[in-house]
Amino acid sequence: MKEQLGQIFRFGLVGAVNTGTFFGIYLLLHPWMPYFLAYTLAFLLAMVGSFFMNTYFTYRTRPTWKKFFLFPLTNVTNYVIQSAGLYALVTWAGMDTRIAPLVAAVVAIPFTFLLSRKILVPGGRKRTGDAPAPEREPGDPRSSRV
Repeated sequence: MKEQLGQIFRFGLVGAVNTGTFFGIYLLLHPWMPYFLAYTLAFLLAMVGSFFMNTYFTYRTRPTWKKFFLFPLTNVTNYVIQSAGLYALVTWAGMDTRIAPLVAAVVAIPFTFLLSRKILVPGGRKRTGDAPAPEREPGDPRSSRV
């Protein structure tokens, strides 16, 4: 439980750093290109940074190519949940459009956390300790799986 709370805290820190990184890159690129291209490039670069921060810092696991290519699923999930939540909060609950995106973002955090942990932590298990545990492929004679 303590390690999971640590992961949640670190996930929040990574999210804050990632948001700042995204916005900073966006502001740097925006003067030289159309806003949507700047947004897209900033989003992609921040997502790469988020992947490495989450693997090394949040979940303390080793990055792999498989995880790298699956990681964007967390962002797609976040976008879908936030979009649906935004629509529901504004349309059905009558929430102010200036506040609803923040509420929808907060609601999406647990889903994003769980999905990113499932993708980045081998076997969906939480890791304990400071050092990343070595990962084993199925069939590896050193694997502890029974």
